[in-house]
Amino acid sequence: MKPLLLIAVLAWVSRRSLPQTASKTQEDTLFNFKKGRKLCVLLFLSFFIVLAQNKEQDSLNLLIKNARTEVQKLEVLNEITDFYSLRDLEKAIVYARQGVIIADKTKDKKWQPKFYEMKGRIHANMLQLDSASLYFAKAEKAYKIIKDKKGQATTYFKIAWVHKKRGELQEAMEADLKALKLMEALGDKAGIASANNRLSYDVLRQGRKEEALAYAVKNIALCEENNFEHELIYSYTAAGDAAISMGDNQQAFEYYDKALKSAQALGFDPMSLSDFYNNHGNAHKRLGRYHEALKDYSEARRLAQVSNYQNAINATGANLGEVNLLMGNYEEALPFQLETVRLLEETGDLPNLPENYMHVSTIYEKLGNYPLALEFQKKSRIMGDSIAAAESDRNMSELLTQYETGKKEATIASQIQKIDQQRRNQILYIILAGLLAIILFGMFFTLRNISKKRKSLAILNSELDTKNKQNELLLKEIHHRVKNNLELVKSLIALQSAQLSEGASKEAMLASQNRVQSMGIIHQKLYQGTNLGAIEMKDYFINLSEGVLDTFNAEDKVKIDCAMEELELDVDTAVPIGLIVNELLTNALKYAFPEGKSGKINISLKRENDSLQLKVSDDGIGKTQGAKPKGTGFGTQLVNLLTQQLNGTVSEDYSKGTTINFNFKNYKAA
Repeated sequence: MKPLLLIAVLAWVSRRSLPQTASKTQEDTLFNFKKGRKLCVLLFLSFFIVLAQNKEQDSLNLLIKNARTEVQKLEVLNEITDFYSLRDLEKAIVYARQGVIIADKTKDKKWQPKFYEMKGRIHANMLQLDSASLYFAKAEKAYKIIKDKKGQATTYFKIAWVHKKRGELQEAMEADLKALKLMEALGDKAGIASANNRLSYDVLRQGRKEEALAYAVKNIALCEENNFEHELIYSYTAAGDAAISMGDNQQAFEYYDKALKSAQALGFDPMSLSDFYNNHGNAHKRLGRYHEALKDYSEARRLAQVSNYQNAINATGANLGEVNLLMGNYEEALPFQLETVRLLEETGDLPNLPENYMHVSTIYEKLGNYPLALEFQKKSRIMGDSIAAAESDRNMSELLTQYETGKKEATIASQIQKIDQQRRNQILYIILAGLLAIILFGMFFTLRNISKKRKSLAILNSELDTKNKQNELLLKEIHHRVKNNLELVKSLIALQSAQLSEGASKEAMLASQNRVQSMGIIHQKLYQGTNLGAIEMKDYFINLSEGVLDTFNAEDKVKIDCAMEELELDVDTAVPIGLIVNELLTNALKYAFPEGKSGKINISLKRENDSLQLKVSDDGIGKTQGAKPKGTGFGTQLVNLLTQQLNGTVSEDYSKGTTINFNFKNYKAA
């Protein structure tokens, strides 16, 4: 069947599923729509994944566009997002974002929490934990408004997962217990089983291994009694986790093997299968069956990469590094472990860092690179708990001894070579030998002094490095808190503006809200980036544009394009430029596209000689040259003041829409 023919068939199925007379109730309409639309979407997705990958995006958008009402669009987006959330997270996030936009725009209280929860779950699986927390908090609040306890409970599960990734064990258990209480109040046995699995994990993370296994075994009986096939698989997994932590590797393998085979039989998605293969490989590894473990980890990584499942990509990379280390394949193990450490550091996955630092240290030790082995072992010691720290100190001493021994052996070998050369030539160089002995004696003391100074410098450098990292963490925390405070200010302004009727006061409040958001994004980029003194402007403009479009609900009619290369600027320059762009975007969305007119806004920023060139243009209605600014004129005054602050000039062109050009002389590069 050709793609266009399939679309026609799908459209016919959709029309046939809708009511044909005015006597149908709204409930009948939704029921018929759900039946026909769900079948339509599933057939559509399955066909295009196999036969029409290159036209999939346009075709899905056409299917959404052909939905007759906003509710029908949300139904379709729900099915598409749910489908991709188990197969391709990058695509899932696109459709989840569309669902959030439509649900917020229509203020649909039924769909808002569902799409908040879906979007948060996708962010979590991509290890974007801040974004995940934001949307889970919105979902929790929205579910409470409509008194949906089941929705609250599932959201608490996901909030707990984020806490676990951050190492916040107490907060995680509190969230899981909240979910369990709600499930018990609802009498939802499947939900209770799900909560018990999570509590088993929480207890295990606190070192209560026997209690964790008891939770899991009890839950296996509950799932078997009620025929909860899916939750039974996760109960097997929880029992395997507890058993492997207790050193009962054979029992752990049996539980993991049951979980994997059951998931395969039930046709689980690639993301879940990736986790089960990874657990299976863990048991093989503990049993010394390294080749079987390597196969499991490789399959788990393949499934994770197919679905863009970042959490599993991190875990399988670490395990592939470790099993290659155990097999003695140190060269193969090192890239996996270094990549794992980098990803864990970037995503803030602190609980797993000490172990992986130690693996990198061991690999460098085996490769004879004792300085780097020592460096990573120190990182593991600092990050780990007190018991791990003591063990790390002992291992560090051994590594340091090996490193110093290597240096001394090299020095001794050099001295022996010199002595042999002296003996062969002692007859001819007796006088020179005495003189040389004096020189060598002096060199010995000099080298010893140099060695002492080097050791002192090494200790000092280590202390300075630790202090620098501490200062960097503190500075990131400051930026994080400033961002949070600005978010609070923005929320307060939003609350205040909600009390105002339409007019100049509300517009002023909205403009202030956008200005605060502009500065908040700056601080968010600072604490999320690697360079605390610089902002990458293209990424910043993209985030700023999304926020302004969201404020004006203009995502569907106005497109903002950042036509520029990546450019890093000092924060003192980025803040005023960000505020200028924020004002120009706000003015364009308010005045350039009246009566729902669609259009495009272009932003570019580049270096030319010793100046910065900023250009913001739109294809809107423009305005008369020199005309008095609309509104209070505060925005125009602010732009002029900020331009003067950067020793800049501004020019305007209204021949085709509106184009504003800036030339800044006083700026700081990163």
